[in-house]
Amino acid sequence: MSTLLIKNARYIVSCDDTDRLYERSNLFIRDNAIEYIGPELRQADQVIDASRMVVYPGLINTHHHLYQLFSRNLPEVQRMELFPWLVTLYDVWKNLDEEVVATSSLVGMAELLKTGCTTCFDHHYVFPARAGDLIGAQFRAAELVGMRFHASRGSMDLSRKDGGLPPDSVVQTIDQILADSERLVRVWHDPSRFSMRQVALAPCSPFSVSTDLLRESARLARSLEVRLHTHVAETRDEEQYTLERFGLRPLAYLEGLGWTGPDVWYAHGIHFNDDELKALAATGTGVAHCPISNMKLSSGVCRVPEMLRLGVPVGLAVDGAASNDGSNLLEELRVCYLLHRLQSSQSAPTGYDILKLATRGSARLLGRDDIGCLAAGMAADCFLISLDRIELAGAQFDPLSLLGTVGLKGPVDYTIVNGMAVVQNGELVTADEGELAARANAAVCRYLGRC
Repeated sequence: MSTLLIKNARYIVSCDDTDRLYERSNLFIRDNAIEYIGPELRQADQVIDASRMVVYPGLINTHHHLYQLFSRNLPEVQRMELFPWLVTLYDVWKNLDEEVVATSSLVGMAELLKTGCTTCFDHHYVFPARAGDLIGAQFRAAELVGMRFHASRGSMDLSRKDGGLPPDSVVQTIDQILADSERLVRVWHDPSRFSMRQVALAPCSPFSVSTDLLRESARLARSLEVRLHTHVAETRDEEQYTLERFGLRPLAYLEGLGWTGPDVWYAHGIHFNDDELKALAATGTGVAHCPISNMKLSSGVCRVPEMLRLGVPVGLAVDGAASNDGSNLLEELRVCYLLHRLQSSQSAPTGYDILKLATRGSARLLGRDDIGCLAAGMAADCFLISLDRIELAGAQFDPLSLLGTVGLKGPVDYTIVNGMAVVQNGELVTADEGELAARANAAVCRYLGRC
């Protein structure tokens, strides 16, 4: 049994049901759960003096493609939009193997942890033949660095010859996909409270997946009691694709296949109309908002202010590192705030609203009621930021909105996951950063065939 005391915190931003802001308070952790927040001092094995710090709930990333970390900042795709961007990069991604996925996952998770993210959902859907145990490699990477990790068994069964975008070498049959999905849930999925690993089923998108695979994946997920995820309404090209192929807009097409409900969340959700937003709210179907990726690929602006007013579940996400070029949910948070201020002015979410998207909202998308806020009985996931940084001088008067309005340009001071400090004084403590960077750069050279 271990205990940790975060002592005399200048502020504790709880994001709880009452939006409580604690001042000059203590947060006591026993093992992997928060036991107490308040004025009382308790004895602990480890003590962090937080008298000049703000304590926030751990951020929760609801959509990522960690394998894309090793195909970011490639000059040949920097002016492309989604469909040509995908076609070009599939010829890189078809060379994925277990080492590339393991190392890119380690690097991406390390950056997430250093910037306050304690839970990551990754959408992996590229499975080249004989590439190895890719999802197992991700779970092992998460355990090594100490990240709470949700993996997906993604999938594609429509190659270019079938009218899809990916090459033949990265698609699989429905039987292969469903059998491996069931295996991964059985081996890795832990539905218990404070779980560090869960699995969702996540066919890639309406333009790379058959109708049968979407339908059967929904049936299997519900029989296994796991969640469903896919890309929806990201671009006008996707909308045109489903209209031409099925005579339906993307949401109507998916709705007919069982892909709405409180156990479903979509990535992006940019191009929904008014009636579709109401349908999302009525069914409890969620949206992972990825503002930086949407900006980089010129996909559009998600209607987040309207979604929030209607009660659509919304979380925050960084999306693939190749369509974002980073794995920093703190950066995403501030960009999200600024984007919607520009787009919606006074009706835009506040900085604190965006923080809640990245915590409470994201937890809801993942079906978790044990993460996303700081309160007794919740998982001990949090991060700490010193107010003595020069870049935060004079910014202490609204700690609720600070991360949206001012933002943080570097690593946090501490990140705690499941009661364990995995980042201290801005440095990862669960892995050697220099060794990991060197290993990653060597893997990139081999994978891309360029140095």
